Amino acid sequence: MLSPKRVKFRKQQRGRMRGIATRGNTIAFGEFALQAQECGWITSRQIEASRRAMTRYVKRGGKIWIRIFPDKPVTMRPAETRMGSGKGNPEFWVAVIKPGRILFEMGGPDITPEIAKEAMRLAQYKLPLKTKFLSLEDQDAAQAAAAATTVES
Repeated sequence: MLSPKRVKFRKQQRGRMRGIATRGNTIAFGEFALQAQECGWITSRQIEASRRAMTRYVKRGGKIWIRIFPDKPVTMRPAETRMGSGKGNPEFWVAVIKPGRILFEMGGPDITPEIAKEAMRLAQYKLPLKTKFLSLEDQDAAQAAAAATTVES
């Protein structure tokens, strides 16, 4: 399971999930990607389950990149504890996801679009968010269309 080796502060506040991803929202390494469509938390266990599902389907062919890292500690109090007496201990780690964030990428010479789409579909069943399958061609076409609209106006 993924978790930081060390952190500056042991406990963190919950925070708010607002806005869209401005970084990590384009395909950088592979040819196919899984993109988040809504915000939420993804635990290290969910990331590992998705990775295993993809790796098992492609039979260790090609390469998979995990573009998210669980660096936020979530604390929990013991069950049946009275109110007060401070904050609980860190129990697990989550990655904070905003809409548009690329979660996983896949590429390689033996990875076809059909194989990648099926592997990503299996991975998205393990995640608590709505996601979308992207390919490098789709991304390039969308960027070209966006550039054309900015030139016209």
